[in-house]
Amino acid sequence: MNHIALYDTTLRDGTQGEDVSFSVDDKLHVVRALDEFGIDYIEGGWPGSNPRDVEFFRRARLLTLRHARLAAFGSTRRAKNRIEDDPNIRALLEAETPVVTIFGKSWLLHVRAALQIGDEENLEIIEDSVAHLAAHGREVIYDAEHFFDGYKDAPDYALRTLRAAVRGGARTIVLCDTNGGSLPEDITRIVETVVNTVSISIGIHTHNDGDLAVANTLAAVRCGAVHVQGTVNGYGERCGNANLCSIIPTLQLKMGYTCAKAGSLARLTEMSRYIADLANLALPKHLAYVGQSAFAHKGGVHVSAVMKDRTTYEHIDPSLIGNRRRVLVSDLSGKSNVAYKAQELGITLGEGSEAAQRIVEEIKLREHNGYHYEDADGSLEILMRQKINTWREFFELGGFKVIIHKDTDAEPVSEALIKVRVGNQVEHTAAEGNGPVNALDNALRKALEKFYPELKRIVLSDYKVRVLDGLDGTAAKVRVLITTKDEKTSWNTVGVSPNIIEASWKALVDSITCYLMNQVSPVEETREHTAG
Repeated sequence: MNHIALYDTTLRDGTQGEDVSFSVDDKLHVVRALDEFGIDYIEGGWPGSNPRDVEFFRRARLLTLRHARLAAFGSTRRAKNRIEDDPNIRALLEAETPVVTIFGKSWLLHVRAALQIGDEENLEIIEDSVAHLAAHGREVIYDAEHFFDGYKDAPDYALRTLRAAVRGGARTIVLCDTNGGSLPEDITRIVETVVNTVSISIGIHTHNDGDLAVANTLAAVRCGAVHVQGTVNGYGERCGNANLCSIIPTLQLKMGYTCAKAGSLARLTEMSRYIADLANLALPKHLAYVGQSAFAHKGGVHVSAVMKDRTTYEHIDPSLIGNRRRVLVSDLSGKSNVAYKAQELGITLGEGSEAAQRIVEEIKLREHNGYHYEDADGSLEILMRQKINTWREFFELGGFKVIIHKDTDAEPVSEALIKVRVGNQVEHTAAEGNGPVNALDNALRKALEKFYPELKRIVLSDYKVRVLDGLDGTAAKVRVLITTKDEKTSWNTVGVSPNIIEASWKALVDSITCYLMNQVSPVEETREHTAG
């Protein structure tokens, strides 16, 4: 199988995307993750352009990479500068990376309007810059900026810019769809011409402004490109860059190429989510291959079929790229969804059982009233156990009161008073908090920790409120989704009410109940209830 070289530019082109930012430590972690995965080239940034990249390249010299080659990125020299004195060229050499990637102008519009230099002078600048870097022992990759737009405008000149880079000693020529507006047929026609014209390796660099970056990259590979540039999760300026997390499995599993090193493809989802965490960005659920919804099934017909044969509704085995199948339960669900989900939660429930039908009917009723169980496995497990009579109450609410007090210029103070019954004991407790929900959470935990000390191990990690009908204004029904976690795992619970405190209370109770349900044995529960 033919090998396609992978060139990651998450740390340079990716960081030009809105909301994408990495600290120096983050960038070093990204490099290690990409190297471990088996990326061939990692573009670290533009040395000299900002203090962060200066610091990164200084510290990157101490890295020991097992597979990847680190690249510094910059431009050709400026027209007014001698090559030896150009600050950008000097910074690229001072970065001391084995690979240097520089971009130059392929489009006469940019040569004449942006650089305001002659056509021949631009060719001299390209050749001169590449040759100087190659003479200093660097592997030079030349990015032909705006190549496809330039080729459409003046094909002969665009090709001459590539020949200038070849004369200078470039090892790879990368054709860039910088504006992201090309169509696959454009890419196919032009890449075929370049491959038959230029004697060295050809690469492809696409942007996603037409939502075609991945398609355009794959089209280029079919026409002979052997070097692919992109970013993890498609991060990048405007609409982003070609998403390597889509390109890699498509090349390897569907097109017969090799790119990721042996055994690493199964870590693709892990790498994608790890780098999203470093960027402090939520990974979009609907990303191909690695998204949480990529192998999620909701319709009852789909679930019934995929349980018999996964190929009915899955284009690949999700485990090949480290993802997993998810079956969602909602008002669109059938008994197949419920049976699959019950098995996933460790509940014995036959697809054709009466209990399965009761659960389906209850879910449809509750979702009609505003509940949402797709992302609330904790509340779903409680509902299922209630319907199959494997349920027990860990505590009962005697009542609660929430007070918010605010003086004119002071911060508001929230206090919750709560009464709960555990077995034959009643506990009265009060607690303050940072807002009414936090106060209620603190009071409930304080009351229950006497009976269930293991609750000290869990924390509320996320809290979301969704208004269900905006036409009712502040009187609208709301849905509260809570994420709770311990040192090993996390779970989601949901509550719905026209009163936000009541909705929050329902979700809080489910979050604690779900934890106790999976932690406390009946023997332990009896012992705790009779203690004292």
